[in-house]
Amino acid sequence: MSLEDQYDAWVRSVTGTGRHSATKQDRDAAQNSLNAMQAQLDALAESQKRQKSAADALNAVQRAGAATADSVRRMSSELTQSLRQDGLLGGKTAQPAPAAEPVKVGPENFNGLADRVRQQVLGQDAFVGQVVKAFRRPFVMGTADTAHARGSMLLCGPTGTGRHYALTCIVDEMAGRGLLHSALIETMDLALYPGPAQEKLFLQDLYAALQSDAEVLAFDHYESCASNYLNMLATLAIDGTLPLTSRYVLQRGILVDVGTALAPGAIGELQAAGKYFVFFSNRDETALADKFGARFVDALEGDICRTQAFTPESLAAIAARELNHLAQRVKAQCGLVLAMGSDVRDLVAAQYGKTSGMTAMRDYVDSIYRAFAEYVLDADDIPTAGTPAKLTVDGSHLMAAIGSGEPFDLLALLPRQYRGDVDAVEAELDAIVGLDEVKDFVRGIAQNVQAQQKRKAQGLKVADVNMHMIFTGNPGTGKTTIARILAKYLKAIGALRGGQLVEVTRADLVGRYVGHTAPLTNQVIQSALGGVLFIDEAYSLYRGGEDSFGLEAIDTLVKGIEDHRDDLVVILAGYSKEMALFLTANSGLASRFPNQIEFPDYTGAELLAITQSIAKSKGYRLDDACAMPLVAFFDRRQSENAAENGNGRMARNTLEKAILNQSKRLVADADAALDLLLPGDFELE
Repeated sequence: MSLEDQYDAWVRSVTGTGRHSATKQDRDAAQNSLNAMQAQLDALAESQKRQKSAADALNAVQRAGAATADSVRRMSSELTQSLRQDGLLGGKTAQPAPAAEPVKVGPENFNGLADRVRQQVLGQDAFVGQVVKAFRRPFVMGTADTAHARGSMLLCGPTGTGRHYALTCIVDEMAGRGLLHSALIETMDLALYPGPAQEKLFLQDLYAALQSDAEVLAFDHYESCASNYLNMLATLAIDGTLPLTSRYVLQRGILVDVGTALAPGAIGELQAAGKYFVFFSNRDETALADKFGARFVDALEGDICRTQAFTPESLAAIAARELNHLAQRVKAQCGLVLAMGSDVRDLVAAQYGKTSGMTAMRDYVDSIYRAFAEYVLDADDIPTAGTPAKLTVDGSHLMAAIGSGEPFDLLALLPRQYRGDVDAVEAELDAIVGLDEVKDFVRGIAQNVQAQQKRKAQGLKVADVNMHMIFTGNPGTGKTTIARILAKYLKAIGALRGGQLVEVTRADLVGRYVGHTAPLTNQVIQSALGGVLFIDEAYSLYRGGEDSFGLEAIDTLVKGIEDHRDDLVVILAGYSKEMALFLTANSGLASRFPNQIEFPDYTGAELLAITQSIAKSKGYRLDDACAMPLVAFFDRRQSENAAENGNGRMARNTLEKAILNQSKRLVADADAALDLLLPGDFELE
């Protein structure tokens, strides 16, 4: 029965009248048909429901797939862009990270900038104006693009005249005005790259500096840098790009040399990308041209900015500013209201140049603050806010009177540490037996240094003091001891900022393979900066013209002496004859060591005094009867062969044998004095 016939039968069964009246059989059939229809409809609905559910699931999968594909495409695009930027997908250029777009500014944004900086940088008005002009130049010339270096300049002038501080203040002010998007200054110390062995390190550091957010790259100590690296910097500053002669790729953001490997996407060049290049030096453009060439000096377009030596008036103004900051700090942190006169200002100004330019003044003022802090920390009753504190000067001492109390030496409150006590060093020098001429020479150098410091503080011309020296003499004559005292002496009078003594021999300077000696020697020089480098048996560095390693160490040493002549004292020690030959190893060696001091052999009486001094330090004393035999013994041994017998070392060895013999004697005589050495304890045959 068709669906239509079933429908007719069902209608008849429902109406049940007229000619369409249905029989019972028709009605049953219609009901069965209706049930079958309902079952089919239910099955159809269930099927449609399942289909809809499947379609929904399919749509969800499709949507998720589309989202995943989009994410993968986006990530792939970003990765591809990053790899292309780093040169790993066949690119040829490693570009610095793009700087954030600065606020749209013009030359007018520099209005008043120099005057604002001059309020911070005192005594260098002309210099500040020159540096601001150099920074302003690309804005006026319309060359402030990212295809080349935005500008290059040389900041030169005497050490300690505030070149670095002025640059920091100017960059801060420019960043605050939107002329730079960042106040960061990236600095490279070019003294770290003295030879060909540092090329990879140089390029890695240069790449990192170019990639940094800083728009100002500063370069220190170009005088100590290998010329090929300076040529690279000149090319980058002038042309805006630096072609690389070797294959480099990026690995985790570091420029890596892959040698001859056919690495995909090897980087072919670096780009300056709108950075300012700032070079620091205490020399003028003549030295710059000697290192970089005239083309680079011409490219600076006259942006050579010079500081001037501070006048006494400038130093007084700077000292007054530092003391004003001190007063504010002491009031805020310690609750004390400072009062002081011009004598305190002049004392602070006199600190300039003692260890390092203006930093010496700031360090001294900081020590004043720390002393006030110690006073507050040690006080049983903390001073009430607003308590007056008056500073005065008594000779070389800074005195403080707090409230109604008596004046006291303020800096004496600082924790006990070495602060350059000249009297203590003098006492140590006086305690040295003999060597009167050597001690007079040491004092003469110190007096000359102090005289030049006074001239500098008064704004007068200063004569350079060459303190490099050669100590000659036999072993045990006190060369190392005097070198140690000299280092402390120069520290005490402010001629050296560190005062450490670095003692080395040939083994510490000469490398084990080609290209190792220069970096090793430079590393030793760097460790001694601010102090004294003492090279014992220096003649061993020169073993004839065939000793290329030793000659390389000497050449590197001569260059280091010249590059750091204001921050390093070098002392060479050795036998007189051998040292005379050593000075012929390099044509510039002898001229850098005008001070040659001969250490004489000790006399018998002096060796007796040394023996007594060593015995006292060990808790022993010599019987009076020991004097005559010991003097005779020492005189005889010195006349035989002072070089081999060891001078002061012979005195030490003789005493140690006597102490050993005394211990044997004490076993047999329990009542004998434990600290007394008798003539029989000494082996004087």
